[in-house]
Amino acid sequence: MSVYNIPFAVTGYFSKLICDYLDKKSELSQFYGNFPDVAGFKDQIEIKKMSFKVQSRNLLTDVLMQQYKNTDVSVNTSQNIASLLDENTFTITTGHQLNIFTGPLYFLYKIVTAINLAKRLKKEFPKQNFVPVYWMATEDHDFEEIQYFNVNNTKISWNRESNGAVGRLKTDGFDDVFKEFSALLGTSSNADELRKLFKNAYLENDNLATSTRYLVNELFGEYGLVIVDGDDVRLKKQFTSFVKEELLQNTSFKQVSETNKRLGTDYKIQVNPREINLFYLKDSIRERIISEDNLFKINNTSLIFSENEILREVEEHPERFSPNVILRPLYQEIVLPNLAYIGGGGELAYWFQLKNYFNSVNIPFPILILRNSVLLANKKQISKLNKLNISIPEIFENQESLTAEAVKEVSEVKIDFSEQKKYLRQQFIDLKELAKKTDATFIGAVNAQEKKQLKGLDNLEKRLLKAQKRKLSDTVDRITSLQNELFPNQSLQERNQNFSEFYEVLGRDLIPMLLKNTDPLKFEFTVIEFT
Repeated sequence: MSVYNIPFAVTGYFSKLICDYLDKKSELSQFYGNFPDVAGFKDQIEIKKMSFKVQSRNLLTDVLMQQYKNTDVSVNTSQNIASLLDENTFTITTGHQLNIFTGPLYFLYKIVTAINLAKRLKKEFPKQNFVPVYWMATEDHDFEEIQYFNVNNTKISWNRESNGAVGRLKTDGFDDVFKEFSALLGTSSNADELRKLFKNAYLENDNLATSTRYLVNELFGEYGLVIVDGDDVRLKKQFTSFVKEELLQNTSFKQVSETNKRLGTDYKIQVNPREINLFYLKDSIRERIISEDNLFKINNTSLIFSENEILREVEEHPERFSPNVILRPLYQEIVLPNLAYIGGGGELAYWFQLKNYFNSVNIPFPILILRNSVLLANKKQISKLNKLNISIPEIFENQESLTAEAVKEVSEVKIDFSEQKKYLRQQFIDLKELAKKTDATFIGAVNAQEKKQLKGLDNLEKRLLKAQKRKLSDTVDRITSLQNELFPNQSLQERNQNFSEFYEVLGRDLIPMLLKNTDPLKFEFTVIEFT
């Protein structure tokens, strides 16, 4: 097994914002707290230790024990939950939607990063304990984003109507999903394990939250992962003062809007805040709360509250107030003794918008960690790359550029008119000198002719490349086919394929392989060659 690491910037798949963050560009420093290195974590431990109260630890532990009461808890997870009572225990958190059967591969990479970082920090700070946490986004209502997963170029969907928080959805209709998935699997023992895992997760549990908890616990429980469901009345009760402030003062809107003005001068803004960044969550609805004419209206319903009524509702039913993407990070940091949040590039982009808001409500801002990104390639695929004389970084290039460079390299005809263009420009330099000695209008004609002839050479070069591509179509087809295998839909593998495709080959070795060959603080793209 070989492992290759590539700087994120070289891949071309990561934004300027993320690359500048990893490069510690000074213009970004005001938008985050401690940087993810040993010194940063040392400071973060002290900050969180002082701010997180014993009562919160007691409540969190009680809630987790209740949430896990019907789950087969590993020794490591049980110990981690108990350790949260200790003031020297801190969490390393990642979160994600409840994608069917984990959805794309990066779901796993987030959790792998959290587990590895907890281990790494224990080595650096042996007197402290570090617990990897997966925060289930049970309150999300973007069903269209989670209702499918891709296996062997086939999209498998859970087709049903959806309203309200996805975690509360009943698992009706998963029999058909299981049949479709099962038919795509082979006859190996690994395939049978996948069938069993899917069946136990989705056919033996009542709702999507418990199904996801079962699945993630089966995959990662032995590594001590703790799974948190934020859709809990006791956890929400801790958040009530912030909910009230949001309703009455629109604090997050004001603070994030101000940050966006500064951040937006150099970078793309990921999300825009609303005046009230809360949903009303009840039964099968999760709808925005809107303030109009001194009343609080629940979007797409007939529900209307006065100020006193909605404040009473917050007190009596805190579970009915659900944070959106702007407020959920704050909710997590209030509930957990958390040091760091692990996310993808898009997630971290909106976290950068929140630092000012966190400061205004006196909650420590966590260290931001870019999750590990991985390309899994088998020995046959790596061998093909080598035979085609394509390097690991080159396979990340867009397909047109990749095939063009490969054809130029193997072509017996030189497909590069640089020398001709250089010679042509020199000829026109002489013509321009001549033009200066004649009528002024002549220089314009010379410039126009130069532009025309250079464009003509560009077109001839493109036509020659096209002709050589046809002549060397076998090479082009082999490159295209290989890149399509590794980059489905011309996108990162981790954003398309489901873990089951690799589990069917590697079985229970898959997750240990990922844990062993990725580094949470290296901040490079990892390519793993497997047997």
